[in-house]
Amino acid sequence: MTELLPLMSYCLVMSGTPGPNNVMLATSGANFGYRGAQPAIFGIQFGVFVQTVVTCLGLGSVFVAYPITQQVLRIAGSLYLMYLAYKLSGASISEAHAPQQVSFTQAAIFQALNPKSWVKAVTLASVFMPAGANAINGALMLAIIGTFIGTPCNIMWALFGVSIRNLLKDPRKQRAFNLTMGAILLMLAILFLR
Repeated sequence: MTELLPLMSYCLVMSGTPGPNNVMLATSGANFGYRGAQPAIFGIQFGVFVQTVVTCLGLGSVFVAYPITQQVLRIAGSLYLMYLAYKLSGASISEAHAPQQVSFTQAAIFQALNPKSWVKAVTLASVFMPAGANAINGALMLAIIGTFIGTPCNIMWALFGVSIRNLLKDPRKQRAFNLTMGAILLMLAILFLR
């Protein structure tokens, strides 16, 4: 049986620290409110859940056998982060229902391109997968624990965005915030390309 405290601690660190998902959620919370960020929260958790299960069931071994697939995903993920940086930097509070809002589907699919999510999934599969356990049961257990830990972390980041929403009613401050968050995503994209 996997030791729960190290597993939960790892999930907390990976889900709670700044990264593409959390930057996106803070920006969504600030621009669209908590309700507007909910599709992204649920999409992220669904995508991470599926990614964890699939990785634990063998996709991680594909990355080991064919490292080029990891490289391709890293480049695709970085390009998508650049797109998100552009999209989020142009969001506006006055356009709360504008198409810039990140949907459930976009957030879920993004996990396939999110390098930090892949690191988490591969680490869960290689370090925390219970030895000798049924593969499906072990994969589901890790995915459920990851979701249990990750969802409150994602909510926290969206609520951080919501908490600064009133500060951003001034269009100049909002523009500066969105450009800053877009720049952070752009920096993450560049770091993932290294």
